[in-house]
Amino acid sequence: MKTLDRHGRFLVRLTLNGIPEEGFAEPRMLLADFLRHEIGATGTHVGCEHGICGACTIRVDGKATRACLVLAVQVDGAAIETVEGLSEPDGSFGPLQQAFHENFALQCGFCTPGFMMSLSEFLEINPDPTANEIKVALSGNICRCTGYHEIVNASLDAAKALRRRASQTS
Repeated sequence: MKTLDRHGRFLVRLTLNGIPEEGFAEPRMLLADFLRHEIGATGTHVGCEHGICGACTIRVDGKATRACLVLAVQVDGAAIETVEGLSEPDGSFGPLQQAFHENFALQCGFCTPGFMMSLSEFLEINPDPTANEIKVALSGNICRCTGYHEIVNASLDAAKALRRRASQTS
């Protein structure tokens, strides 16, 4: 049985980027709003609120998921990864973030977290992609500022950096 507070909100417990978190959510509260307003993980952006633009993409139990299409109460007990979790333990840029920075693959930055989270899952599945495979993998994310050339280049560089990191740890 779910725990309710005196306002009829449900207690939602999850692991956010490896850290246990909890907060209360009304039954209709979207996961994107819960993360931003209840938990304080503001890296997840809300764009279209229809699952079309991809700005709100996060990972739920390892799968890229549109946070604007999931209710917070649905992820009780889940492991959630957001763009904040892509950083290194010391807070510096992780490989995906660094590649986007170095390739000027962001302008306003609004869509960037969604691109990175979609890419993080894709590069685990396909660590050595072609440019065309990246274009297909990121086709569900929309950017209105950069054009996609820089994003594809950043994705290829991130893939190289992640492969290099994997070979150093094995």
